[in-house]
Amino acid sequence: MLAPRILSLMLLTLGLQLTAAADADRAAETPHVDASYLVQAGDSLQIAVWKEQDLQLEVLVRPDGGLTFPLAGEIEAAGHTVDDIRKTLETRLAKYIPDPVVTVAVKATNGSRIFVVGKVNRPGDFPLIRPLDVLQALSLAGGTTPFADVNGIRVIRRDGDRQTVFRFRYDDVRRGRELAQNILLRSGDTVVVP
Repeated sequence: MLAPRILSLMLLTLGLQLTAAADADRAAETPHVDASYLVQAGDSLQIAVWKEQDLQLEVLVRPDGGLTFPLAGEIEAAGHTVDDIRKTLETRLAKYIPDPVVTVAVKATNGSRIFVVGKVNRPGDFPLIRPLDVLQALSLAGGTTPFADVNGIRVIRRDGDRQTVFRFRYDDVRRGRELAQNILLRSGDTVVVP
């Protein structure tokens, strides 16, 4: 009698381990986006209305920042949080569905990107899926080339028509000095390595 009980416990333990591994795999596939994340053009949203099978869609935020959802029409999504979008959808759908329960989740953050150009090993654009500072962006770009002016690095940030330039001296940061210049990057920032 002892053997079947041990076998049952072993199978139960194995099943729990497999479930935990599957949950971890799903979590790794889904980007973590905090509640203050502002949706960008190019992002993919999963929108579902409870008990409405036809209103469960994956929606792409267009380059103009808008999205279209059945019964709700055109919605401005870029620059808004998922909670803002959810509230807008609930308000518009309330005309057709009594007390709609809407869920909005960011499925892919394709719209949030930073750019690293100049004398780096792999210049290009990189997804901004978690907080990222200048030093980390340089690492994503494969580091600087031997001919780079590591103390002349600049970050260019655009806010509408206005552009701001931030200085970054690699040697200072490497030595643990002037760490405030290792700023967190925002979507659209460009790191220039001369």
